[in-house]
Amino acid sequence: MIQITLGKKQVRDPNVDALGRSQIGWTDGLSGWQLFEIARGVWVMPGERVEQERFAVVSGGGIIRQAIEIDRVVDVPGGRRAFEGRFLGPGHPVHDLYVGQPAPKGPQQNPITYFNSPLDNRECNCGCGKPISRGDFLPGHDQRAIHERIAQVGTVMDFITWFDQTWIPGQGERSEAA
Repeated sequence: MIQITLGKKQVRDPNVDALGRSQIGWTDGLSGWQLFEIARGVWVMPGERVEQERFAVVSGGGIIRQAIEIDRVVDVPGGRRAFEGRFLGPGHPVHDLYVGQPAPKGPQQNPITYFNSPLDNRECNCGCGKPISRGDFLPGHDQRAIHERIAQVGTVMDFITWFDQTWIPGQGERSEAA
């Protein structure tokens, strides 16, 4: 899971800010939407790990103020990145476990840090039922899932023939704008 640690409030020019925000940082009195807009970016987040995380918690003043479900991470001007998703309310397990509690990683200089949460675990997407905390599959299970599906069609050649006859170019491709 990601911990986003906000510093003190700073006023920004919305015409210059990559996300059009008039402030960044934590201050009392922010609405849920205002806090989400501040917390979602813009951050330096290199590497693939950030792409694998599903949730983030937002720390202000050492206390978790909000929980976020991450749909995706997008590039913004200046070589930085931002989260797209939604903030979570009472009744969601991430909100209920963390909001109002001390930040799991404590106060941090780096605004983006990672921590292990029991809520990160989910099942491997191959269908084996084994728990995973990152990514979509346990190591090697992606190949297992592919080969199980090939076997449902027949041989590898049967699968290739079927695929070539049914695949529509552009179908399933992820666009940069989506």
